[in-house]
Amino acid sequence: MESWLPGSSGPAEAGPRLRGLRGADLAASACLLSGAGAEAGCSAPAVAAVLPAGGSGERMGVPTPKQFCPILERPLISYTLQALERVSWIKDIVVAVTGENMEAMKCIIQRYQHKGISLVESGVTRHRSIFNGLKALVEDQPNRRLSKPEVVIIHDAVRPFVEEDVLLKVVTAAKEHGAAGAIRPLVSTVISPSADGCLDHSLERVRHRASEMPQAFLFDVIYEAYQQCSDYDLEFGTECLHLALKYCHIKAKLIEGSPDLWKVTYKRDLYAAESIIKERISQQICVVMDTKEDEEHVGHRLEEMLKNELNHVKVTSGRDLQQIILEECYNFVCVNVMTSDFEETQKLLNMLEESNLSILYPVVVISVQFLDYESVPFGQKMENLMRIREFAKEVKKTNILLYGLLVYYPQDERKLQESLRQGATIIAALIKERNSGLIGQLLVA
Repeated sequence: MESWLPGSSGPAEAGPRLRGLRGADLAASACLLSGAGAEAGCSAPAVAAVLPAGGSGERMGVPTPKQFCPILERPLISYTLQALERVSWIKDIVVAVTGENMEAMKCIIQRYQHKGISLVESGVTRHRSIFNGLKALVEDQPNRRLSKPEVVIIHDAVRPFVEEDVLLKVVTAAKEHGAAGAIRPLVSTVISPSADGCLDHSLERVRHRASEMPQAFLFDVIYEAYQQCSDYDLEFGTECLHLALKYCHIKAKLIEGSPDLWKVTYKRDLYAAESIIKERISQQICVVMDTKEDEEHVGHRLEEMLKNELNHVKVTSGRDLQQIILEECYNFVCVNVMTSDFEETQKLLNMLEESNLSILYPVVVISVQFLDYESVPFGQKMENLMRIREFAKEVKKTNILLYGLLVYYPQDERKLQESLRQGATIIAALIKERNSGLIGQLLVA
Protein backbone atom coordinates (compact mmCIF):
# COMPACT_ATOMS: atom_id res chain seq x y z
CA MET A 1 0.00 0.00 0.00
CA GLU A 2 1.55 3.26 -1.08
CA SER A 3 1.46 6.25 1.21
CA TRP A 4 -0.05 9.57 0.22
CA LEU A 5 2.58 12.21 -0.33
CA PRO A 6 2.10 15.93 -0.93
CA GLY A 7 2.37 16.62 -4.64
CA SER A 8 1.19 13.19 -5.81
CA SER A 9 -1.69 13.04 -8.25
CA GLY A 10 -5.02 12.83 -6.49
CA PRO A 11 -8.55 12.52 -7.41
CA ALA A 12 -14.89 10.87 -3.96
CA GLU A 13 -18.63 10.38 -3.07
CA ALA A 14 -20.86 12.89 -3.78
CA GLY A 15 -21.31 14.13 -0.27
CA PRO A 16 -23.92 13.03 2.19
CA ARG A 17 -27.48 14.21 1.81
CA LEU A 18 -30.11 14.70 4.48
CA ARG A 19 -32.59 11.84 4.30
CA GLY A 20 -35.01 9.83 6.35
CA LEU A 21 -35.96 12.48 8.93
CA ARG A 22 -39.46 12.77 10.37
CA GLY A 23 -41.35 14.71 12.99
CA ALA A 24 -39.15 16.40 15.58
CA ASP A 25 -36.01 15.56 13.61
CA LEU A 26 -37.38 17.32 10.56
CA ALA A 27 -38.32 20.39 12.61
CA ALA A 28 -34.86 20.46 14.13
CA SER A 29 -33.39 20.08 10.68
CA ALA A 30 -35.29 23.10 9.43
CA CYS A 31 -33.99 25.18 12.33
CA LEU A 32 -30.41 24.01 12.01
CA LEU A 33 -30.05 24.12 8.26
CA SER A 34 -32.15 27.08 7.19
CA GLY A 35 -30.33 29.63 9.29
CA ALA A 36 -33.74 31.02 10.19
CA GLY A 37 -33.98 29.53 13.67
CA ALA A 38 -34.71 32.82 15.39
CA GLU A 39 -37.48 33.67 12.93
CA ALA A 40 -39.01 30.23 13.31
CA GLY A 41 -38.92 30.45 17.08
CA CYS A 42 -36.39 27.66 17.57
CA SER A 43 -32.78 27.87 18.65
CA ALA A 44 -30.08 26.73 16.25
CA PRO A 45 -26.97 25.89 18.28
CA ALA A 46 -23.48 26.84 17.19
CA VAL A 47 -21.84 23.54 16.23
CA ALA A 48 -18.18 22.60 15.78
CA ALA A 49 -16.45 19.28 15.16
CA VAL A 50 -13.22 17.82 16.52
CA LEU A 51 -11.40 15.03 14.69
CA PRO A 52 -8.55 13.24 16.45
CA ALA A 53 -6.16 12.21 13.65
CA GLY A 54 -2.91 11.46 15.44
CA GLY A 55 -3.06 7.66 15.30
CA SER A 56 -0.22 5.58 13.92
CA GLY A 57 -2.38 2.89 12.30
CA GLU A 58 -0.49 -0.05 13.83
CA ARG A 59 -3.38 -2.49 13.29
CA MET A 60 -3.40 -1.75 9.57
CA GLY A 61 0.11 -3.11 9.17
CA VAL A 62 1.34 -0.38 6.82
CA PRO A 63 3.95 2.31 7.51
CA THR A 64 1.52 5.15 6.75
CA PRO A 65 -1.03 6.23 9.39
CA LYS A 66 -4.37 4.95 8.11
CA GLN A 67 -5.94 8.41 7.95
CA PHE A 68 -3.41 9.29 5.24
CA CYS A 69 -3.68 6.04 3.26
CA PRO A 70 -4.88 6.66 -0.31
CA ILE A 71 -8.25 5.63 -1.68
CA LEU A 72 -8.51 6.37 -5.40
CA GLU A 73 -5.22 8.25 -4.91
CA ARG A 74 -6.79 10.59 -2.35
CA PRO A 75 -6.06 10.36 1.41
CA LEU A 76 -8.79 8.83 3.55
CA ILE A 77 -9.08 11.82 5.89
CA SER A 78 -10.04 14.05 2.96
CA TYR A 79 -13.23 12.02 2.44
CA THR A 80 -14.17 12.46 6.10
CA LEU A 81 -13.53 16.21 5.94
CA GLN A 82 -15.68 16.41 2.83
CA ALA A 83 -18.57 14.64 4.58
CA LEU A 84 -18.45 17.17 7.44
CA GLU A 85 -17.90 20.21 5.22
CA ARG A 86 -21.06 19.49 3.28
CA VAL A 87 -23.09 19.99 6.47
CA SER A 88 -23.66 23.74 6.35
CA TRP A 89 -24.49 24.10 10.05
CA ILE A 90 -21.10 22.78 11.22
CA LYS A 91 -19.20 26.06 11.49
CA ASP A 92 -15.70 24.91 12.49
CA ILE A 93 -13.75 21.69 12.09
CA VAL A 94 -10.66 21.15 14.26
CA VAL A 95 -8.25 18.36 13.28
CA ALA A 96 -5.62 17.15 15.74
CA VAL A 97 -2.54 15.75 13.95
CA THR A 98 1.01 14.96 14.99
CA GLY A 99 3.68 17.57 14.48
CA GLU A 100 5.42 15.42 11.87
CA ASN A 101 2.22 15.18 9.81
CA MET A 102 1.24 18.83 10.15
CA GLU A 103 2.68 19.91 6.78
CA ALA A 104 1.16 16.91 5.00
CA MET A 105 -2.23 17.82 6.47
CA LYS A 106 -1.87 21.42 5.30
CA CYS A 107 -1.11 20.13 1.79
CA ILE A 108 -4.23 17.96 1.85
CA ILE A 109 -6.39 20.91 2.87
CA GLN A 110 -4.95 23.06 0.11
CA ARG A 111 -4.96 20.41 -2.62
CA TYR A 112 -8.57 19.34 -2.09
CA GLN A 113 -9.82 22.85 -1.28
CA HIS A 114 -11.19 22.05 2.16
CA LYS A 115 -12.68 25.03 3.95
CA GLY A 116 -13.11 25.96 7.60
CA ILE A 117 -10.44 23.55 8.86
CA SER A 118 -8.17 24.40 11.81
CA LEU A 119 -5.20 22.29 12.83
CA VAL A 120 -3.83 21.60 16.31
CA GLU A 121 -1.08 19.29 17.43
CA SER A 122 -2.34 15.96 18.71
CA GLY A 123 -1.48 14.38 22.04
CA VAL A 124 0.14 11.01 22.60
CA THR A 125 -3.26 9.35 23.16
CA ARG A 126 -6.72 9.68 21.64
CA HIS A 127 -8.19 11.47 24.68
CA ARG A 128 -5.28 13.93 24.82
CA SER A 129 -5.77 14.70 21.13
CA ILE A 130 -9.48 15.38 21.63
CA PHE A 131 -8.70 17.57 24.65
CA ASN A 132 -6.26 19.61 22.54
CA GLY A 133 -8.97 20.08 19.93
CA LEU A 134 -11.46 21.25 22.54
CA LYS A 135 -8.95 23.69 24.05
CA ALA A 136 -8.42 25.23 20.61
CA LEU A 137 -12.10 26.21 20.60
CA VAL A 138 -11.90 28.18 23.87
CA GLU A 139 -8.35 29.39 24.43
CA ASP A 140 -7.07 32.73 23.20
CA GLN A 141 -4.78 32.42 20.19
CA PRO A 142 -3.04 34.85 17.84
CA ASN A 143 -5.20 35.69 14.83
CA ARG A 144 -8.02 33.76 16.47
CA ARG A 145 -10.91 32.81 14.18
CA LEU A 146 -12.46 29.97 16.20
CA SER A 147 -15.26 30.57 18.67
CA LYS A 148 -16.65 28.44 21.45
CA PRO A 149 -19.62 26.38 20.18
CA GLU A 150 -22.71 25.35 22.10
CA VAL A 151 -22.45 21.77 20.81
CA VAL A 152 -19.34 19.92 19.68
CA ILE A 153 -19.24 16.78 17.54
CA ILE A 154 -16.41 14.31 18.08
CA HIS A 155 -15.81 12.06 15.10
CA ASP A 156 -13.11 9.70 13.86
CA ALA A 157 -10.96 10.81 10.94
CA VAL A 158 -11.23 7.29 9.52
CA ARG A 159 -15.05 7.08 9.35
CA PRO A 160 -15.62 8.71 5.96
CA PHE A 161 -19.24 7.73 5.33
CA VAL A 162 -21.04 9.62 8.08
CA GLU A 163 -24.39 10.96 6.88
CA GLU A 164 -25.92 14.31 7.71
CA ASP A 165 -29.04 12.82 9.27
CA VAL A 166 -26.97 10.92 11.87
CA LEU A 167 -25.00 14.07 12.69
CA LEU A 168 -28.23 15.99 13.07
CA LYS A 169 -29.74 13.37 15.38
CA VAL A 170 -26.76 13.26 17.76
CA VAL A 171 -26.49 17.07 17.85
CA THR A 172 -30.21 17.47 18.57
CA ALA A 173 -30.06 14.80 21.29
CA ALA A 174 -26.92 16.33 22.80
CA LYS A 175 -28.59 19.69 23.09
CA GLU A 176 -31.46 18.08 25.01
CA HIS A 177 -29.57 15.50 27.11
CA GLY A 178 -26.05 16.95 27.30
CA ALA A 179 -24.43 14.07 25.42
CA ALA A 180 -25.35 11.64 22.65
CA GLY A 181 -23.65 8.98 20.58
CA ALA A 182 -24.30 6.62 17.70
CA ILE A 183 -24.55 2.90 18.47
CA ARG A 184 -24.85 -0.30 16.44
CA PRO A 185 -25.88 -3.87 17.35
CA LEU A 186 -23.00 -6.15 18.28
CA VAL A 187 -21.94 -8.47 15.47
CA SER A 188 -20.02 -10.89 17.70
CA THR A 189 -20.61 -11.96 21.28
CA VAL A 190 -18.23 -10.33 23.80
CA ILE A 191 -16.48 -12.77 26.12
CA SER A 192 -14.19 -12.26 29.11
CA PRO A 193 -11.20 -14.64 29.42
CA SER A 194 -9.70 -15.68 32.72
CA ALA A 195 -6.04 -15.21 33.65
CA ASP A 196 -5.17 -18.67 32.34
CA GLY A 197 -6.73 -18.00 28.93
CA CYS A 198 -9.99 -19.86 29.51
CA LEU A 199 -13.52 -18.52 29.22
CA ASP A 200 -14.64 -16.73 32.37
CA HIS A 201 -18.00 -15.39 31.21
CA SER A 202 -19.77 -13.91 28.19
CA LEU A 203 -22.16 -11.01 27.72
CA GLU A 204 -25.70 -11.44 26.49
CA ARG A 205 -25.28 -9.86 23.07
CA VAL A 206 -28.87 -8.68 22.69
CA ARG A 207 -28.52 -6.47 25.80
CA HIS A 208 -25.38 -4.65 24.62
CA ARG A 209 -24.41 -2.34 21.78
CA ALA A 210 -21.24 -1.24 20.02
CA SER A 211 -20.37 2.41 20.57
CA GLU A 212 -19.71 4.19 17.28
CA MET A 213 -19.02 7.71 16.10
CA PRO A 214 -20.18 10.44 15.74
CA GLN A 215 -20.80 11.59 19.30
CA ALA A 216 -21.98 15.05 20.32
CA PHE A 217 -21.91 17.01 23.58
CA LEU A 218 -22.86 20.31 25.03
CA PHE A 219 -19.45 21.91 24.87
CA ASP A 220 -19.36 22.90 28.53
CA VAL A 221 -20.14 19.31 29.55
CA ILE A 222 -17.37 17.55 27.64
CA TYR A 223 -14.84 20.31 28.28
CA GLU A 224 -15.44 20.12 32.03
CA ALA A 225 -15.15 16.33 31.88
CA TYR A 226 -11.74 16.56 30.22
CA GLN A 227 -10.57 19.20 32.67
CA GLN A 228 -11.48 16.91 35.58
CA CYS A 229 -10.50 13.51 34.25
CA SER A 230 -7.53 11.62 35.62
CA ASP A 231 -4.21 10.99 33.91
CA TYR A 232 -5.20 7.33 33.79
CA ASP A 233 -8.33 8.15 31.78
CA LEU A 234 -6.39 10.42 29.45
CA GLU A 235 -3.79 7.73 28.94
CA PHE A 236 -5.86 4.56 28.60
CA GLY A 237 -9.48 5.59 28.02
CA THR A 238 -11.20 5.74 24.63
CA GLU A 239 -14.90 6.34 25.34
CA CYS A 240 -15.92 10.02 25.47
CA LEU A 241 -19.47 9.23 26.58
CA HIS A 242 -18.04 7.52 29.65
CA LEU A 243 -16.12 10.67 30.62
CA ALA A 244 -19.33 12.72 30.48
CA LEU A 245 -21.03 10.16 32.73
CA LYS A 246 -18.13 9.71 35.18
CA TYR A 247 -17.21 13.35 35.72
CA CYS A 248 -20.37 15.31 34.86
CA HIS A 249 -23.04 12.69 35.67
CA ILE A 250 -24.54 13.10 32.20
CA LYS A 251 -26.28 10.03 30.80
CA ALA A 252 -25.82 10.10 27.05
CA LYS A 253 -28.75 9.55 24.73
CA LEU A 254 -27.95 6.62 22.41
CA ILE A 255 -28.87 6.97 18.74
CA GLU A 256 -29.17 3.99 16.41
CA GLY A 257 -26.60 4.47 13.67
CA SER A 258 -26.52 3.22 10.08
CA PRO A 259 -24.33 0.30 8.89
CA ASP A 260 -21.96 2.66 7.03
CA LEU A 261 -20.60 4.17 10.26
CA TRP A 262 -17.90 1.50 10.34
CA LYS A 263 -14.33 2.52 10.98
CA VAL A 264 -11.45 1.87 8.59
CA THR A 265 -9.18 -0.20 10.82
CA TYR A 266 -7.49 -2.91 8.81
CA LYS A 267 -5.88 -2.96 5.38
CA ARG A 268 -8.83 -4.82 3.90
CA ASP A 269 -11.11 -1.97 5.02
CA LEU A 270 -9.36 0.34 2.54
CA TYR A 271 -10.50 -1.87 -0.33
CA ALA A 272 -14.02 -2.01 1.07
CA ALA A 273 -14.09 1.80 1.36
CA GLU A 274 -12.84 2.15 -2.21
CA SER A 275 -15.59 -0.17 -3.42
CA ILE A 276 -18.25 1.88 -1.63
CA ILE A 277 -16.94 5.15 -3.08
CA LYS A 278 -16.81 3.73 -6.60
CA GLU A 279 -20.36 2.46 -6.24
CA ARG A 280 -21.64 5.83 -5.05
CA ILE A 281 -20.06 7.89 -7.82
CA SER A 282 -21.13 5.43 -10.52
CA GLN A 283 -24.87 6.03 -10.09
CA GLN A 284 -25.21 8.60 -12.88
CA ILE A 285 -24.02 8.55 -16.49
CA CYS A 286 -24.30 11.47 -18.88
CA VAL A 287 -24.40 10.60 -22.59
CA VAL A 288 -23.09 13.36 -24.84
CA MET A 289 -23.42 13.15 -28.63
CA ASP A 290 -23.19 15.40 -31.64
CA THR A 291 -26.47 14.29 -33.16
CA LYS A 292 -29.81 15.41 -31.72
CA GLU A 293 -32.38 15.10 -34.44
CA ASP A 294 -32.42 11.49 -35.61
CA GLU A 295 -33.76 9.52 -32.64
CA GLU A 296 -33.14 6.28 -34.58
CA HIS A 297 -29.46 7.07 -34.93
CA VAL A 298 -27.04 4.50 -33.55
CA GLY A 299 -25.87 6.92 -30.83
CA HIS A 300 -29.37 7.15 -29.36
CA ARG A 301 -29.73 3.39 -29.63
CA LEU A 302 -26.59 2.98 -27.54
CA GLU A 303 -28.08 5.35 -24.95
CA GLU A 304 -31.27 3.26 -24.78
CA MET A 305 -29.20 0.10 -24.47
CA LEU A 306 -27.36 1.64 -21.49
CA LYS A 307 -30.67 2.44 -19.82
CA ASN A 308 -31.86 -1.13 -20.31
CA GLU A 309 -28.61 -2.74 -19.19
CA LEU A 310 -28.07 -0.43 -16.19
CA ASN A 311 -31.56 -0.05 -14.77
CA HIS A 312 -30.12 0.92 -11.35
CA VAL A 313 -28.11 3.81 -12.83
CA LYS A 314 -29.46 7.19 -13.90
CA VAL A 315 -28.64 7.69 -17.59
CA THR A 316 -29.21 11.22 -18.88
CA SER A 317 -28.55 13.08 -22.11
CA GLY A 318 -26.05 15.90 -22.00
CA ARG A 319 -28.30 18.62 -23.31
CA ASP A 320 -27.13 21.07 -20.63
CA LEU A 321 -23.59 20.02 -19.81
CA GLN A 322 -22.87 22.93 -17.50
CA GLN A 323 -25.81 22.02 -15.28
CA ILE A 324 -24.92 18.32 -15.28
CA ILE A 325 -21.36 19.15 -14.24
CA LEU A 326 -22.69 21.39 -11.46
CA GLU A 327 -24.78 18.45 -10.24
CA GLU A 328 -21.51 16.51 -9.84
CA CYS A 329 -21.89 13.76 -12.41
CA TYR A 330 -18.58 11.90 -12.64
CA ASN A 331 -19.24 9.66 -15.66
CA PHE A 332 -19.54 10.70 -19.30
CA VAL A 333 -20.05 8.71 -22.48
CA CYS A 334 -19.17 10.87 -25.47
CA VAL A 335 -20.52 9.56 -28.78
CA ASN A 336 -18.71 10.91 -31.83
CA VAL A 337 -20.98 10.37 -34.82
CA MET A 338 -21.23 13.29 -37.18
CA THR A 339 -18.07 15.22 -36.32
CA SER A 340 -14.49 14.18 -36.95
CA ASP A 341 -12.81 11.81 -34.50
CA PHE A 342 -12.56 13.21 -30.94
CA GLU A 343 -13.99 16.63 -31.78
CA GLU A 344 -16.98 16.17 -29.47
CA THR A 345 -14.79 14.44 -26.87
CA GLN A 346 -12.30 17.31 -26.91
CA LYS A 347 -15.08 19.84 -26.27
CA LEU A 348 -16.23 17.82 -23.26
CA LEU A 349 -12.69 17.44 -21.89
CA ASN A 350 -12.16 21.20 -22.10
CA MET A 351 -15.34 21.85 -20.13
CA LEU A 352 -14.41 19.31 -17.46
CA GLU A 353 -10.92 20.72 -17.02
CA GLU A 354 -12.30 24.25 -16.60
CA SER A 355 -14.88 23.07 -14.03
CA ASN A 356 -12.36 21.50 -11.58
CA LEU A 357 -14.90 18.71 -11.09
CA SER A 358 -12.14 16.13 -10.81
CA ILE A 359 -10.45 17.63 -7.74
CA LEU A 360 -12.26 15.25 -5.39
CA TYR A 361 -13.06 12.24 -7.57
CA PRO A 362 -11.70 10.74 -10.79
CA VAL A 363 -13.97 11.60 -13.71
CA VAL A 364 -14.50 8.86 -16.31
CA VAL A 365 -14.90 9.85 -19.97
CA ILE A 366 -15.53 7.12 -22.53
CA SER A 367 -15.10 8.27 -26.12
CA VAL A 368 -17.26 6.07 -28.37
CA GLN A 369 -16.54 5.72 -32.07
CA PHE A 370 -18.60 3.70 -34.54
CA LEU A 371 -16.90 1.74 -37.30
CA ASP A 372 -18.91 1.47 -40.50
CA TYR A 373 -16.89 -0.62 -42.95
CA GLU A 374 -18.63 0.94 -45.94
CA SER A 375 -17.78 4.56 -45.08
CA VAL A 376 -14.23 4.56 -43.73
CA PRO A 377 -11.41 2.03 -44.33
CA PHE A 378 -10.56 0.14 -41.15
CA GLY A 379 -6.84 1.03 -41.24
CA GLN A 380 -7.50 4.76 -41.61
CA LYS A 381 -10.06 4.74 -38.81
CA MET A 382 -7.72 2.93 -36.42
CA GLU A 383 -4.85 5.29 -37.21
CA ASN A 384 -6.99 8.28 -36.27
CA LEU A 385 -8.33 6.63 -33.13
CA MET A 386 -4.90 5.81 -31.71
CA ARG A 387 -4.54 9.52 -30.95
CA ILE A 388 -6.61 8.79 -27.86
CA ARG A 389 -3.44 7.76 -26.02
CA GLU A 390 -2.04 11.29 -26.22
CA PHE A 391 -5.32 12.79 -25.02
CA ALA A 392 -5.46 10.31 -22.14
CA LYS A 393 -1.93 11.12 -20.94
CA GLU A 394 -2.70 14.82 -20.78
CA VAL A 395 -6.07 14.69 -19.04
CA LYS A 396 -4.86 12.09 -16.50
CA LYS A 397 -2.82 14.94 -14.99
CA THR A 398 -6.14 16.55 -14.01
CA ASN A 399 -7.60 13.27 -12.71
CA ILE A 400 -9.77 12.58 -15.76
CA LEU A 401 -9.69 8.96 -16.93
CA LEU A 402 -10.19 8.79 -20.70
CA TYR A 403 -10.99 5.50 -22.44
CA GLY A 404 -11.78 4.68 -26.06
CA LEU A 405 -14.52 2.33 -27.26
CA LEU A 406 -14.84 1.20 -30.87
CA VAL A 407 -18.25 -0.23 -31.73
CA TYR A 408 -18.69 -2.21 -34.94
CA TYR A 409 -21.59 -0.96 -37.03
CA PRO A 410 -22.67 -3.95 -39.16
CA GLN A 411 -25.66 -3.73 -41.47
CA ASP A 412 -27.20 -6.85 -39.94
CA GLU A 413 -29.67 -5.71 -37.28
CA ARG A 414 -29.08 -8.67 -34.99
CA LYS A 415 -25.31 -8.18 -35.06
CA LEU A 416 -25.72 -4.46 -34.44
CA GLN A 417 -27.84 -5.16 -31.36
CA GLU A 418 -25.14 -7.47 -30.06
CA SER A 419 -22.41 -4.85 -30.66
CA LEU A 420 -24.43 -2.24 -28.78
CA ARG A 421 -25.07 -4.66 -25.91
CA GLN A 422 -21.37 -5.46 -25.65
CA GLY A 423 -20.58 -1.75 -25.74
CA ALA A 424 -22.99 -1.08 -22.87
CA THR A 425 -21.37 -3.87 -20.83
CA ILE A 426 -17.89 -2.47 -21.41
CA ILE A 427 -19.03 1.05 -20.49
CA ALA A 428 -20.57 -0.21 -17.24
CA ALA A 429 -17.37 -2.04 -16.28
CA LEU A 430 -15.12 0.95 -17.02
CA ILE A 431 -17.26 3.30 -14.97
CA LYS A 432 -17.56 0.94 -12.01
CA GLU A 433 -13.92 -0.14 -11.86
CA ARG A 434 -12.27 3.17 -12.85
CA ASN A 435 -9.17 1.23 -13.90
CA SER A 436 -6.47 3.81 -14.56
CA GLY A 437 -4.32 1.08 -16.13
CA LEU A 438 -6.70 1.00 -19.12
CA ILE A 439 -6.75 4.72 -19.87
CA GLY A 440 -5.87 5.51 -23.47
CA GLN A 441 -6.72 1.95 -24.54
CA LEU A 442 -9.10 1.39 -27.42
CA LEU A 443 -11.54 -1.32 -26.44
CA VAL A 444 -13.64 -3.05 -29.11
CA ALA A 445 -17.28 -4.13 -28.99
